[in-house]
Amino acid sequence: MPFNEWFEGTIGRTVADSTPHHRSRPHPGEGAPNVLVILYDDLGFGHFGCYGSTLNTPNADALAAGGLRYSNFHVTPLCSPTRASLLTGRNHHSVGMRAVANFNTGFPHMLGHISDHAATVAEVLRDEGYATFCTGKWHLCQMEDASAAGPFAQWPCQRGFDRFYGFLQGETDQFAPELTYDNHFIDPPSTAEDGYHLSEDLVDQMIGFVRDSKSILPDKPFFGYLSFGATHAPHQAPEEYLDKYRGAFDEGWDTFRERWFERQLDLGIIPADTTLAPRNPGVDAWDDLTDDGRAVSARLQEAFAAFLDHTDVQIGRVVEFLREIDELDNTIVVLTADNGASQEGGPFGVLHEMKFFNGLFDSAEDMAPRIDDIGGRHSHTNYPWGWAQAGNTPNRWYKQNTHGGGVRTPFIVHWPQGISDAGAIRHQFHHVSDVAPTIYDLLGIEAPAEYGGLEQLPVTGTSMAYTFEAAEVPSRKTTQYFEMVGHRGIYHEGWKAVTRHEKGDDFDAETWELYDLTTDFSECTDLAAEQPEKLKELIDLWWSEAEEHGVLPLDDRLIELFGTSGEPNTPHASRTYTYYPPISHLPAEASPAIGGRSWIITATIDREAGQQGALYATGTENSGVSFFVKDDRVHFDYNFFGDHRLVVSDIDVPVGSSTVAVHFTRQGREGSAELFIDGDPCGAGPTGPVMRMMSSVGADVGIDRLSPVSDQYTGEFAFEGRLHRLDVEVLPTPRELAQAEAEAAAEMARQ
Repeated sequence: MPFNEWFEGTIGRTVADSTPHHRSRPHPGEGAPNVLVILYDDLGFGHFGCYGSTLNTPNADALAAGGLRYSNFHVTPLCSPTRASLLTGRNHHSVGMRAVANFNTGFPHMLGHISDHAATVAEVLRDEGYATFCTGKWHLCQMEDASAAGPFAQWPCQRGFDRFYGFLQGETDQFAPELTYDNHFIDPPSTAEDGYHLSEDLVDQMIGFVRDSKSILPDKPFFGYLSFGATHAPHQAPEEYLDKYRGAFDEGWDTFRERWFERQLDLGIIPADTTLAPRNPGVDAWDDLTDDGRAVSARLQEAFAAFLDHTDVQIGRVVEFLREIDELDNTIVVLTADNGASQEGGPFGVLHEMKFFNGLFDSAEDMAPRIDDIGGRHSHTNYPWGWAQAGNTPNRWYKQNTHGGGVRTPFIVHWPQGISDAGAIRHQFHHVSDVAPTIYDLLGIEAPAEYGGLEQLPVTGTSMAYTFEAAEVPSRKTTQYFEMVGHRGIYHEGWKAVTRHEKGDDFDAETWELYDLTTDFSECTDLAAEQPEKLKELIDLWWSEAEEHGVLPLDDRLIELFGTSGEPNTPHASRTYTYYPPISHLPAEASPAIGGRSWIITATIDREAGQQGALYATGTENSGVSFFVKDDRVHFDYNFFGDHRLVVSDIDVPVGSSTVAVHFTRQGREGSAELFIDGDPCGAGPTGPVMRMMSSVGADVGIDRLSPVSDQYTGEFAFEGRLHRLDVEVLPTPRELAQAEAEAAAEMARQ
C-alpha cells in the first residue's frame, strides 16, 4: 500500500508469519546540546553592564563572563526584519520582511510574514528531533491575520514551534498584555494589582515547557526562543524596581554617555582610538533643559532602567533553572537584541508612545503633573532621544537608522561545554543572519534544500562558530548591506557607506557618508569627500547586493500602511464589520480600521432597567475609544492619551429592544461624536484631535478586557443585557471619495 512505504517488515496471513517494523523517531544524537535564544527589544549597544553601562544587568554580565561577547555584531534597524533574519539565516528582504510585519505591500520583499521558501530554525530543528518552544513577542505574521479567525499558517506553532505563549503584535502592555497561548487568545492569568508582569509570566511559561519536556523525555534536546517585550515601549516595571532608580539619573545623559564611554574603553569592548559620537541633531545639552525637562527626562530613564533590571532578573531565573536540572553546561545560550535604542520617544520623551506615531510631542511641562505615573500601568512611556543615544554609546543615531546606533547591538554566547575562552571578547564583524547558520554548524545539521515540498532560498548567513576558539582570525563575513524604509548602508571589508533618508526625498539625490571602521568604530569621521572612488565602489556594491537579495523596490512607507490592505479574505476586505458576540478579542490590525477616519458603530441590544456594560472598546486606559451603557444612558469616551472626552445621551436607553449608535466625524484634524437611540439623535460633543494610531492593543465587543479604556468604569464591564450584533461602518475619506468619483468619471468617458 502506498501509505505504508515506510514499512520494512513482512506481512503474512497471521502475526506468527509476519515481521513487525517500527519507524524510528528523529533524534539529533546522544548529548546534542540544547539551544536557548534570548532576545531583547530596542536595546542599545551600551545598555548592558558588560557593554559599558552602569545599569544593573548582573545576569547578562554573568553570561558574558562565562562565554563570549561580540563587539561588532549587527542586526537590522527594526524588530520584525531582525527576527525574520535571525530565525532563517537569510537577509530580511529575501524572506519577505522589509519592515514590520503589520502589512503586505504586494511586493515579494514585504509579505508581512516569513516566506515559506525560508524554513525557520525551529522548523529545521523540530524535524531533527528537538522540542521547540517560543515565549514572548512574535511579530512575524501579518497582523490582519492575528485574530481568532486566522489564517494561522504564519503563527509560531505553524512555523516550527511545538508550543507558544506570548503576543503576536509588535508591543503590548506589560501589566495587561494581549496574550496568545498556542493558537488561541487568553486573558492574563493575573492582574497588576496582584503583582502580575508579562516578563515574569513569559519566563514561567518557558521554564514550564522545558520542565515538562525534560521530565518526560530527558534525552530530547530543546530549542527555546525567549523573546521579551522588554525593553520596547511601554517602559513598565514593578514598583520596587522603579523605586530602586529614583534619582539615579539626575546627572543627565551627557554625564552618563561620557561615563559609559569610558567604561567601554576600560572593558575593551570598543577600540582604544574610538571617538564618542557627538550629540545627535535634536538632542539638547542636559544643562540646557528646563527644571521640568530634567526632572521628566530623568524619570523616563528611571523607568527604562527599572524595566531592564527587572528583565535581567528573569534571565537569571531561566539560567538558574537550567543549572538546577543540570542542563546549563550543555545549553548554547545566545543573548542579543533586535535593534538599537528607540527614537520613538521623540526629543522630550512621551507618557504615551502612540503620540509619537500621531506626530504629537508633549513638552516636559505638559508631562510634569503626571511624573509619578511614569513606568507604571497608568502610562505608556518611552524615553527621549538623549537617553536613547546614551544607550547606543558610542554610536550615532537610533533604531530605524542604518548607522551604528540602529544596527549594532550586544551579542553574547554562553556554552560551557563548547567555549573554553570564557569572558573573552570577539571583534569579528557579524550579522543577525549568521545566528541560524551558527546553530546548524554547532549541531552538525545541514539546512534543507527543500522543505514542505518547496525549494528553499539559500542560507546566506555565515557561521560564527570559527570565532569560538579563534580570537584574532579575520572575519569570514566580508559584506553586508543594510536598508530600512529608505535608510541604506553597506559594509565591505572594514569600510561602511551609509545614508539617512528623509521620507519622500529623492533616493538618488541623498548624500552618502563613508567610514573606515577599522579606525573609526563610531562612524564619526566622514571620508566621502576624501575618497570618492571608494564611496562610489561601495554605493555600486550596495545596488548589486540590493538586487541579489530582493531589496528593491525602495519603499519608505511604514505606519501609513497598517491595517489598510483591503485584500480579499482579510478583516478589511470590506469597510463594514458585523460581530455576533460573544467573540474573542480582536487584535489591533484585525479590528475595524477606525483610526483617523469617520465611522459609525451601531449596537442592537435588549436590556432591562439598570443593565449596563461595554458595547465596543478598543485600546487601553492610556488611549482608545469606548462605547457603553451606564446609568441607563449611552456613553462614548474618546480617550485621547489619558484625556477623556466624554459624550453622554440626554435620554435613557429604553427597556427591551433598541439600537444605540455613535457617529464619529472627522473634520480636518478635529473630531466630534453624535449619539443615537433608535435612529434619533440624543447627544453630541467635540472630541478634540483625531488619533490616527490609537493603541497597539485591539478591540472587544460586549466587554472591555485587559485594561479599561474609560475611567467611567472598572474591570471588564461586560454588557449585562443581550448584545445581538454590533455593526461598524468605516466611512471613506474625502480623498477616497474624490478618487472614486474620478475613477467613475474616467470609466464613463472610456465607455
